[in-house]
Amino acid sequence: MERCLVTGATGYIGGRLVPELLAAGYPVRCLARTPGKLRDHPWAGRVETARGDVTDERSLTKALEGVGVAYYLVHALGTGKDFEDTDRRAARTFAGCARKAGVRRIVYLGGPVPRGVDRRKLSPHLRSRDEVGRILLESGVPTAVLRAAVIMGSGSASFEMLRYLTERLPVMVTPSWVRTRIQPIAVRDVLHYLVGCAGLPDTVNRGFDIGGPDVLTYRQMMQRYARVAGLPRRLIVPVPVLTPGLSSRWVGLVTPVPAAIARPLAESLRHEAVTEEHDIARYVPDPPGGPAGFDRSVELALRRVREAQVATRWSSASVPGAPGEPLPTDPDWAGGSLYTDRRARVVDASPEALWEVVEGIGGEHGWYSFPLAWALRGWLDRLMGGVGLRRGRRDAERLRVGEALDFWRVEEIERGRLLRLRAEMRLPGLAWLELAVARDAAGRTVYRQRAVFHPHGLSGHAYWWSVAPFHALVFGGMARNIAAAARDRAGRKASPSVDDIPANG
Repeated sequence: MERCLVTGATGYIGGRLVPELLAAGYPVRCLARTPGKLRDHPWAGRVETARGDVTDERSLTKALEGVGVAYYLVHALGTGKDFEDTDRRAARTFAGCARKAGVRRIVYLGGPVPRGVDRRKLSPHLRSRDEVGRILLESGVPTAVLRAAVIMGSGSASFEMLRYLTERLPVMVTPSWVRTRIQPIAVRDVLHYLVGCAGLPDTVNRGFDIGGPDVLTYRQMMQRYARVAGLPRRLIVPVPVLTPGLSSRWVGLVTPVPAAIARPLAESLRHEAVTEEHDIARYVPDPPGGPAGFDRSVELALRRVREAQVATRWSSASVPGAPGEPLPTDPDWAGGSLYTDRRARVVDASPEALWEVVEGIGGEHGWYSFPLAWALRGWLDRLMGGVGLRRGRRDAERLRVGEALDFWRVEEIERGRLLRLRAEMRLPGLAWLELAVARDAAGRTVYRQRAVFHPHGLSGHAYWWSVAPFHALVFGGMARNIAAAARDRAGRKASPSVDDIPANG
C-alpha cells in the first residue's frame, strides 16, 4: 500500500490517526520538528520519522519522497497576530512540495464555513482554516478537505471545554453563542473518514462536510452532557454582553483550556456549524452502525477518561506562545546567568519505588509540597493568560516525552533514571525542573532534584530573587515528601532513615 505522511503527529488528531493508518495496512512516515516527542507512543517503532517543518521547503521535500498520501494536520492557531500569514505560507510551501514530489493525494482536516456568511466576517481561526483548504485544493494535487465542527472525544479541546464548563458550573451566565446550532462529530468517526480518504479516486478534488447525526445548540450540548454524566440539570442564562475576549477569559478560568486556545474556539461558535451535505458517504462508507450520536460520543469519551485510556489530548501539541527551548547543556552557559536550586536525599526505598513516585508526579498526585503555593501559582498563571495547573496529566502512571503535565511540558525521560520538565507557565525567563533517581557509591538509592531558571532581562533576575526565600519550603519540601512517598510505596515503616546529603554527593 502507499506510504502516508502524517504532519502534526505530535498533536491530538495526528497522534490518533497514525495507529489507525497502521491498522489499515498503510506504511506511515511522521513529520515532526522534534521527532523525539514521538518515541514514547506505542506505535513509535512501527513508523518512520522525519525531522522538519511545513514552512521549510528542504525538510518537506525530503519527507515527501516516496509518499502517496500526505495528511496536512497542522495550523498556527494562536501563535500570534500573524498566524494567518504563517498558515498561508505553510500551506503554499506544502502544496508546492507535494506537487513536485509526485504525491497522489493530500488530505486536510479543516473547519466548516457557515452558509451565507461573508468570509471576511468569519473568525480569524475559521477564515484561516478555510483559506488553507482552498490553497491545497488549488495545488494541482488531488485534495480532500474534511470540514468538521466540534470534535467530541476524550482529550479534545472542545470536549474538555464542554466537560469542565458543565461539571464545575451548576449555574452559568454564558455568552450568546450557547444558542448557536452545532453538529458535533465523534473523534472516532473523524478518524474513520480521514483513513478512508487515502483511497479516494484521483478524480476527487473537493471539500466534504462531516458531522454526527445530532444538531444541537451549545446549551443543549451542556444539558445533555450533564444527563449522560449523571449530573443535575444545569441552569444556563445567556447574556449578550460577553465579548469573545471576555468569554475566552471566562472559559480559561473555569476549564483547563487556556485563553489562547479558548478564544478561537469561542469565536468559531458565533456562526452556525451544520453540515450541508454528506457526499463523503459516496466514497467512504459510514462507520458500522452509522456515525455516533452526541450522547454516545460523550459516553465513549467519559469512559476513556475514567479508565485513564486517553491516547492523546489537545495539550499534546505545544501551547501557543510557550517557551520551546531545550535545557542548555553548556556547563558555562554562554547565554548569560543561569540560576539553579539543587536538592538531594538518600531514600530508604528501591530505585524502582522511587521512580514510580517521580513518574507519577503532578495531576491528581500533586507536587508533594505546599499545595496552596502551587494552586496560587496556577491561578496566577491562568489570570495572566497561561495554562495553569488544570491540564493535569494524560495518564496517572506513565508519561511521554512531549506531553503536557500541569503547567510543565515533558522534555526528556530516561525511564527509571531521569525526568526533565520545561515550564510553560508565564515567566520572565525559561525554567526547567529535573527529578533524577540514582545509586551512590554505597549502593543507597538517591533522589536528586534540580530547578533551573534562565532569566530574561532585569525582571527575570528580580523574579528569581523574589521567590528564592520560598525555595526551601517548596523545593525542599518536594524532595523530602517524594522521598517519604517512595519509602511508603516500598512498604517500609516510617523511620528516620531519610537523611539529607550534600547536593553534589
